[in-house]
Amino acid sequence: MADYVDLLIVDDDVVLDAAGEPQLIYDKACITQDIKHMVRDSGLLVEMIGERSSSKIQEKMLKLVLFIETDERLIPGTVAITRTDTETFFITATTYKYGSTSIEVTS
Repeated sequence: MADYVDLLIVDDDVVLDAAGEPQLIYDKACITQDIKHMVRDSGLLVEMIGERSSSKIQEKMLKLVLFIETDERLIPGTVAITRTDTETFFITATTYKYGSTSIEVTS
């Protein structure tokens, strides 16, 4: 039995299966999707992309790390954000129960 269940959301739409029913995601995939939505909802990613000052970008990245770490399913201190280019960020974290998870977030 799954601990966490959610609807699969892609491009702000619920994904439907062949029968027209919403697709579900479970456990690690659910946590990963929640992290992606946390990042988007925080607004910090958009601020980082528009920022030219590297110190301000680092400050916003730290704020985002601390915000993501509020998720009680993640082990504190394991969230890391790497900026791969101007608009792409790679986020990794470790969950208590399901191991490491990672996502690429773009604006």
